[in-house]
Order: sequence, then C-alpha cells, then structure tokens
Amino acid sequence: MVVPAKRLAVAKTRLRPLTDGLGGPPGAAHTELVLALLADTVAAAAASPGVGEVVVVTDDPDAAAVVRALGARTVADEPDRGLNPALAHGARAASRPAVAALSSDLPALRPEELAAALRSAAAWPRCFVPDAEGTGTTLLTAVGTSLDPRFGAGSAAAHAAGGARPLAGDWPGLARDVDTEAALRAALDLGAGARTRAVAERLGLRSSCR
Repeated sequence: MVVPAKRLAVAKTRLRPLTDGLGGPPGAAHTELVLALLADTVAAAAASPGVGEVVVVTDDPDAAAVVRALGARTVADEPDRGLNPALAHGARAASRPAVAALSSDLPALRPEELAAALRSAAAWPRCFVPDAEGTGTTLLTAVGTSLDPRFGAGSAAAHAAGGARPLAGDWPGLARDVDTEAALRAALDLGAGARTRAVAERLGLRSSCR
C-alpha cells in the first residue's frame, strides 16, 4: 500500500482558513491537523487484513517520523515531480505483484473497509474507488501490471479512461477524503480516528451524531 505525504507546508491548503484561526505559532495547528489525517489513514491501512506493508512517499521529516511510529516504511520522493510520479516511485519501491495507492486524508477509514475493497479489486488488473463526490479517487489498485496513477482533478474519469475498473461498495470511510471543513465534518460524523478527533475538538468541531 503506497501513501503519498506532501511537505506539510504545502499540504491541505484549503483547510488553512479553519486552522489559521486557532492561534499559537503560525502554521502549527495546520501541521497538527495534516499529520492527524495522515496518521489515522496509515494506522487503518496498517491494520487492514491483506495489506502486507504500508510505504509512505515523503520528503517531510515530521510526516516520516509519524508514520514510522505506526509501522510504515518511508521512501524519499526522489522524482520530486508531483503526486503521480511520487506514487509510481512508491509502487516500484513496494516491489509486490499487487500494489495499491491510497489517499493520505481518510481519517474515517476502517481496516475492514479497505480489506473489502482490496478483495473486490483482486480479480481485475486495475481498479479504483471514487471519492464521495464521484469525481476524485481515494484508492487505485494494480495486480500484475503497472499502477498508472492519474490522481488530480477529475481523477475518477481519468482512471476509468485509462482502463481501471470503478468499484462500488459499503465503504463510506474509504470514500471520504478531507479537503475542506465540510468534508472534515462529514468524516467526523462517520467516526474519524482519535488523532483527527482530538485536533478537530480543539478547532471547535465535533460530530453531529453525538
């Protein structure tokens, strides 16, 4: 399982209006939230049956320290040419016949959801799980073939056009990536991980299901 982690200074910029109002050292709250999203995602992936290893592609030392503590292996973003080259590099580093790329901002992901999606993908060369809006991608899998990542705006259509098979299933946490305050609130309602919940509470956000 390959997970990308941007340098924290340029990650999740659309969440800055939320985190900048918390106070404290400039950027500290934003860094804490981005690391929490990453940590809860990696923890769920590492606990998922069928995931042999989690490889995080990052050049950020704080992100690397967090995911290593969770049992992930890190590789440097040697291409340093953006998200898709980083994922292709991580897939080569994983060197397994079956590999998958997972978004780094899935705090409500459950290990059993990921396991179910990987089982569904096992019979096809390449598959992907669309995000909750249906336009993006949260998971891309490849079995016995190259990963060919096409993440970015409109990635669901791009992956489908590249021959990847869309998957549908009961995995709301896998589909719910977090780029905005509304998406973070939705993840909290689904049951985000402990790290994300802790930061969200400091930001004054709580699940509406309580």
